[in-house]
Amino acid sequence: MLVLSRKTNETIKIGDDIEIRILEVKGDTIRIGIEAPENIDILRGELVQSITETNTEAVTLDASLFSQLTYKE
Repeated sequence: MLVLSRKTNETIKIGDDIEIRILEVKGDTIRIGIEAPENIDILRGELVQSITETNTEAVTLDASLFSQLTYKE
């Protein structure tokens, strides 16, 4: 992991196409701006984790629930 210190309006470049700019520092909150091509997805880490956990729960099969849903003649 690369760790950098930046001040307001300073940037970080990732490759040729991605630029991260420090917009504001207020207490323990930092506002950043990210410029990247439209084909690059930019998501908050906690959102990705939440989606992953929700998808895992959705595919977990409760056998007793499944047996209630099966058709019985």
